[in-house]
Amino acid sequence: MASRTRRRGAEHGARGGSSRRHAPEHRARAAAPRRRRVPMRLLLPCLVLVALMAMLMLRGYVHSEILADHRVRPAAASDKVPEKILEGGPVIDTRGGRTESLSLRDHRLVLTFDDGPDPEWTPKVLDVLKKHNAHAVFFVTGTMTSRHPDLVERMVDEGHEVGLHTFNHPDLSYQSKKRIDWELSQNQLAITGAAGIRTSLFRPPYSSFADAMDNESWPITRYIGQRGYLTVVNNTDSEDWQRPGVDEIIRRATPKGGKGAIVLMHDSGGDRSQTVEALDRFLPDLQAEGYKFENLTEALDAPSAHSQVTGADLWKGKAWVFLVRASDNITSVLVVGLAVIGFLVISRFVLMLLLSGIHARRVRRKNFRWGPPVTEPVSVLVPAYNEAKCIENTVRSLMASEHPIEVIVIDDGSSDGTARIVEAMGLPNVRVVRQLNAGKPAALNRGLANASYDIIVMMDGDTVFEPATVRELVQPFGDPRVGAVAGNAKVGNRDSLIGAWQHIEYVMGFNLDRRMYDMLRCMPTIPGAVGAFRRSALERVGGMSDDTLAEDTDITMAMHRDGWRVVYAENARAWTEAPESVQQLWSQRYRWSYGTMQAIWKHRRALVEKGPSGRFGRVGLPLVSLFMVLAPLLAPLIDVFLIYGLIFGPTQKTVVAWLGVLAIQLVCAAYAFRLDKERMTHLISLPLQQILYRQLMYVVLLQSWITALTGGRLRWQKLRRTGVVEAPGGPVPSQRSAGTRDGDRRPVG
Repeated sequence: MASRTRRRGAEHGARGGSSRRHAPEHRARAAAPRRRRVPMRLLLPCLVLVALMAMLMLRGYVHSEILADHRVRPAAASDKVPEKILEGGPVIDTRGGRTESLSLRDHRLVLTFDDGPDPEWTPKVLDVLKKHNAHAVFFVTGTMTSRHPDLVERMVDEGHEVGLHTFNHPDLSYQSKKRIDWELSQNQLAITGAAGIRTSLFRPPYSSFADAMDNESWPITRYIGQRGYLTVVNNTDSEDWQRPGVDEIIRRATPKGGKGAIVLMHDSGGDRSQTVEALDRFLPDLQAEGYKFENLTEALDAPSAHSQVTGADLWKGKAWVFLVRASDNITSVLVVGLAVIGFLVISRFVLMLLLSGIHARRVRRKNFRWGPPVTEPVSVLVPAYNEAKCIENTVRSLMASEHPIEVIVIDDGSSDGTARIVEAMGLPNVRVVRQLNAGKPAALNRGLANASYDIIVMMDGDTVFEPATVRELVQPFGDPRVGAVAGNAKVGNRDSLIGAWQHIEYVMGFNLDRRMYDMLRCMPTIPGAVGAFRRSALERVGGMSDDTLAEDTDITMAMHRDGWRVVYAENARAWTEAPESVQQLWSQRYRWSYGTMQAIWKHRRALVEKGPSGRFGRVGLPLVSLFMVLAPLLAPLIDVFLIYGLIFGPTQKTVVAWLGVLAIQLVCAAYAFRLDKERMTHLISLPLQQILYRQLMYVVLLQSWITALTGGRLRWQKLRRTGVVEAPGGPVPSQRSAGTRDGDRRPVG
């Protein structure tokens, strides 16, 4: 689809004397540098991408996939730890410069649960505690609290105490003070967001009894006290994480001689079914022996460890919890999107390989015929707007045609002398029709009105045909059911990297697709570079429409709805000049994708109609929407999760999965190149195309979606052409193009 544009109206300057009086001021303003603003259509997709990556990073952080430190320091000497700490109780108070340890009175038990909350096991633990009217202390991590805030809220509502267990559960003896502060503040922020409180209780990860304190952990404990926290270890360990059996858990958790104790259990980190079952027996048995199961501050006869949070700090906590939930939800949606795109990619490739192979075998059979040979002359319409650099090559390539033709060049208000160039060539059977700039659809309709024959070939002004192109393109009209034919558009300027990428896309993404859609009888687009129409079919659907920016897709869908067959002629090759810069490619694909959306929306009623229109609506429109709109929009998820997997893991599986998708694409591309008899060397750039080119197409499509959803309008944009594209074999000799010898080509009758 070549690009066209409506000329802008002339911009008038200031009127009369006013402009003269203020000329110096105008000149001063003109001299001042203008601040360039980023267009919203570019800014919004970038913001969406940044927000998406931020959500993924947040998710990785909260799930301990980033910034997590799983090192555990081995035991060290303890000669610098005070004896009263080593021989004291399980509660260590270093607040305000103190160095004290506290123990519980007899028959007072404080059950503590580490590493939660867990969505499966924590509710069961809470249910058992509630059943037996017991309280406990839950030392929660910030990661789990952020992901399951409702469980922390339930703990507080049911009278339990919560304490900090850091955010990411690192061994703090390896961490700097800055990282320790971060772990505490983030853990506290999560608790505030979940339950609206702060807590003064803290338990270090990988902690044990007080007598296990060593020279590495003791400075951390003192620093934690300076931050206002009471450090809580334990003096009775159920070792439930080892799953030793219910009886053994109860035996280990039971203190000797009726003494008070702080009991360590876990409500997260694995299968805690034995913990829940042991708890249901342990609580009533020890309550019968006179034990009380209390919060830590209740057991110490101290003020509550919780304090209410209000104001900005509370809203910061709630915002944190909201963002974490949003990141989890967005990631879940992206995972579903990844599954969808995986299914679509594999389905499309399977369909393309299967149906394109069937199509190639069918049309390449020796006895295959569309019908009686089509030998009558045809009209070739060449709409042109400022194609001075290309138009001569285009017209001369038509003069070499092996099929009788008339050529009508419709000059759409060009300002570069396009029409004069064609007229100066003085070629027979070539006419120039001039009109004021009205756009490509109007130019084609003008050409149709001036055409002499019943078969209409349309091409772009920057395209060249091979001598056999027109003949191959019109043969399907031997079948009276065929209303339109799509040719084989190929990239002529494929020597640059961006040209090679488009060459791969044309051969694999367009022509292989057209074979598939031909077999499914729902081809969505006759390419503007090379297409042919039955005149009566065009007139029945009202000619070319300017309702959309993709007039070729629009007319093709209209043909399907009117009951005509639209087929693909693989040997009708046309060589077109593809955009040679990212900006030009962006402009072209933006128009294509937005125009395709417009066409789908315009023909949406086909979904509920009967007959040929209904068949296209219920087969063609869904396939086009899935493969041409949804799949390209979701395709970058493959690369997003590649990056995510490389950063957060599992790296090996991620790389293998991505290489698997690339291998499937390589197989399809190689098959498409083989069908089109193209050299395989261009496929060397396929991996780079998948990494870079796909991202560009994604942003373009996202921009199109935003334009569509916001009701924006997109102008036609003229691409800069160089005129370098020629048909294989080089330029057509002038003497042959003039058509002066009867043996060179058939005369137009």
